[in-house]
Amino acid sequence: MVTKQKILIVDDDENIAELISLYLTKECFDTMMVHDGEDALTAFDSYHPNLILLDLMLPGIDGYQVCREIRAKSNTPIIMLSAKGEVFDKVLGLELGADDYMLKPFDSKELVARVRAVLRRYHPTKTENPSVDKGKYVSYPGIEISLTNYTVTVDRIPVDMPPKELELLYFLASSPNQVFTREQLLDQIWGYEYVGDTRTVDVHIKRLREKIKDHPTWNLGTVWGIGYKFEVK
Repeated sequence: MVTKQKILIVDDDENIAELISLYLTKECFDTMMVHDGEDALTAFDSYHPNLILLDLMLPGIDGYQVCREIRAKSNTPIIMLSAKGEVFDKVLGLELGADDYMLKPFDSKELVARVRAVLRRYHPTKTENPSVDKGKYVSYPGIEISLTNYTVTVDRIPVDMPPKELELLYFLASSPNQVFTREQLLDQIWGYEYVGDTRTVDVHIKRLREKIKDHPTWNLGTVWGIGYKFEVK
């Protein structure tokens, strides 16, 4: 029997939560609904979800704080849900570790598609023949990045990072010294259906630099006014 993937739905509007649950249940996901921040943290520890749909405006502990506390101990994917459309809110959510951000109201098909896309990145499908994915691996002195296993090691020490950060790092490292604009990176990493701001890329680069310090032979370089590159010296 195939084990259903578990989605934790956190929204103080019970009607919206039930509607989301209905969408996902029809797509063969297992769901659990909670309606405030404290219950979300408790449910995370007991339910062990594969992905969290997290509303920002919650009573008590808000969605930002819930995201912060979960990220302190886990890389479980988080998609933030909000009626707020300000760029500041999106950037703050991404800085705290969210993998995606959706504005309410949203289309049910888009919600399901984004859930599937994030889960694919976080739980990549295993193949019968590992040799098929040999190309999804790059290494330089002191760093190894595997898109097949979604792992990064620096000086042989594993570095935890959400799927989007790893994909961005892998994409840049796969084309050393090539400069990519923010728009190109948005398109390559987030896909054509992602409606985002180019500052999303800046946020993820900042988070990568906090986790991966410059090496004598390589670094994440900024080309002012253009974009970013993985610079190999």
